Amino acid sequence: MMLRNLLWSTSKHDVYLMQNYSVMHWSSLLGKGEEVLNVARPLAPTMKYPGSASQALSRVQISTMAVRDGLMAAGGFQGELICKYLNQPGVVFATKISNGENAITNAVDISYSPTGSMRVITANNDQQVRIFDAKSFVCTNHYAFPWSVNNTSVSPDDKLLAILGDSPECLLADAQSGKVVSNLKGHLDYSFSSAWHPDGRILATGNQDTTCRLWDIRNTSQSIAVLKGRMGAIRAIKFTSDGRFMAMAEPADFVHIFDTQSDYGTCQEIDLFGEIAGISFSPDTEALFIGVADRTYGSLLEFNRKHYHHYLDYVL
Repeated sequence: MMLRNLLWSTSKHDVYLMQNYSVMHWSSLLGKGEEVLNVARPLAPTMKYPGSASQALSRVQISTMAVRDGLMAAGGFQGELICKYLNQPGVVFATKISNGENAITNAVDISYSPTGSMRVITANNDQQVRIFDAKSFVCTNHYAFPWSVNNTSVSPDDKLLAILGDSPECLLADAQSGKVVSNLKGHLDYSFSSAWHPDGRILATGNQDTTCRLWDIRNTSQSIAVLKGRMGAIRAIKFTSDGRFMAMAEPADFVHIFDTQSDYGTCQEIDLFGEIAGISFSPDTEALFIGVADRTYGSLLEFNRKHYHHYLDYVL
């Protein structure tokens, strides 16, 4: 089972994470969790949207999830997509995107179009990227590629879409048309993860070859840096909202945190025990949450940022 993004922090006190068939909301302030969604039971969408392919689902095994601005989107191992507003009961949309033999929804991404409308982007093993309008839940676009798509991420200005999958090449496409504008060549194996630096200039890509490559999108002829993991593929990458730190996770045991201001030369390694279900920085950058999916040692770890020179703010 490929565990990648089953954890999402919406504040330094609030984390959403998968636990068996439950999406849980953990409050570190209250020190307790509550179930937000149970996907073992039948899921009947609460709303009917004309033109959308909404349908009832049951016993969904969640493969990936994302949370942004009150919307949670989750993908399933049988090609499902489930959407839920966190402030409303039930699910607002549910469908099977793909019915193929190996239809797994590998990634979901919530972003905005250049016109400001929210959209959900899915990456699937059926070699397609689909874009859903997050108001009508109609599939407004889909793009086909020559390989299974494992991950997509949208640039901070919402204009570029990074597409990665079962290929050493990573693609940059126009987020509106899906037209490929750049091929990123350098990785040696299949790619699993990507993230944009908040300034929009640097794209980080994580690969089975145990490296994360950094690309300056102004010149993509070669990567500007290769960051090495310890043992396994780079399964998840996240930047802090201020761009100061980048974290990357291996499938198990290791999370690496790089200081971007030192040209990614300074790294802290977190050595833990178990399969990593996801990593997420809190939006205020103060906390890093790591989900451990091990059946015996399953846990949620929280790390807090240290400030050595915060008093300098008052001196200068």
